[in-house]
Amino acid sequence: MIEFQPLRKDDLPLVRDWLEREHVRKWWRDSLDESIAEYEQAIDGLEPSEHYLIVLDGRPFGMIETYLVSDHPEWDEIVQVGEGVAGVDLLIGEEDLTGRGFGPHVLEEFAERIVFANAATHACVAAVDEENRRSWRAFEKAGFRHVRDVEEEGRRHRLMRLDRPAREADPGEPKAQWNWHTFGTEP
Repeated sequence: MIEFQPLRKDDLPLVRDWLEREHVRKWWRDSLDESIAEYEQAIDGLEPSEHYLIVLDGRPFGMIETYLVSDHPEWDEIVQVGEGVAGVDLLIGEEDLTGRGFGPHVLEEFAERIVFANAATHACVAAVDEENRRSWRAFEKAGFRHVRDVEEEGRRHRLMRLDRPAREADPGEPKAQWNWHTFGTEP
């Protein structure tokens, strides 16, 4: 079962390790030290973002974050999405779990359980490097659509958007459970 555990300071060495791995560094170009400092500030409630470890059957394998775009004026100026829109960033730190279909399921679950838990949030967006086909395909499979291209740090990115579903699922409706067996892997 996929869980989203709020990031804690004692998780930061693991996150740093993931950010240093080649398959992550290729796309996560922010300064390592600045990223870790930002995560510490968010944990302390000094930065308006929420960061979560992605855990499957007790094994942390990535991190996902969300924030209101309007809380970051420079970013809001680039994406121009208006009020009530959350941003989402995802990384899968364990390389053996990339390319196995986890990304779309993580994004679907996170949008439903975390992002859209806030009734004022009507959409979420992500800017995915145009060259990172695997990532933007994961967003597409999770229901995000490409709305336009934006430039970030001199590189073209696909702005992906997911709107709140018009019909909320029936709470009595059974929900799929994802585990290692579902994806043919073991922790």
